[in-house]
Amino acid sequence: MHIILGILGTAVTILILISRLKEGGIDISWLNPFSWARRRRFRKEYLMHPAYTLESPMDVAALFMVAVAKSDGDITKGQKEKILSLFASEFKLNDAQASELFGASVHIFGRGDDVLDNPSRVLSRTMDSFSAQQVSSVLSMLEEVANAEGDPSESQKRLINKINLAMPTVQV
Repeated sequence: MHIILGILGTAVTILILISRLKEGGIDISWLNPFSWARRRRFRKEYLMHPAYTLESPMDVAALFMVAVAKSDGDITKGQKEKILSLFASEFKLNDAQASELFGASVHIFGRGDDVLDNPSRVLSRTMDSFSAQQVSSVLSMLEEVANAEGDPSESQKRLINKINLAMPTVQV
C-alpha cells in the first residue's frame, strides 16, 4: 500500500510542478509524444507541394496539360488558347471558369520540377477517382496540347510517356 501511495504522491507532485511551470510561462508541451506526432503530421502536410494535394481528377488533368505546355519553357499563345478551348469543351466550363482553372494550374505548377519529375505523386490522391474513360480522355488532351504548335518536342513526348505510365490502369 505504501508503494502505491508513493507513486500517486510522485504523480501529483509532477502534475503540480508542470502546472506551476505553465503559470510561470515555461511551456514543456513539446515533450508530449502525441502532440509531437500531430504537429509533425500537420507540418508535413502544410509544407507539401500543392501539386501533391490535388484531389479532383479535373484539377490533375488541368495541371498535366499546363505541364506539357510548359515542359519546353513558357506557354505560347497557341498552347494557351488550345488549353482554354479544351477546358471549355471537355470540362464544360465557361470562359471565366476556364481562365480561372488555367491560372490556378499555372500557379500550382510553379517552377515545375515536382510535377515534371513525379507525375505519380501528383496522381497519388486521385488514383482511385479516375475511370477508364477519363484516363483515355486525359491522355488524348495531353496529345492535343503537345500538338498545338506543330510536332511535339522530345521533352513533351517524355513527359506524356511518364504520365501515361503513372496513370491508373482501370479494369472494366
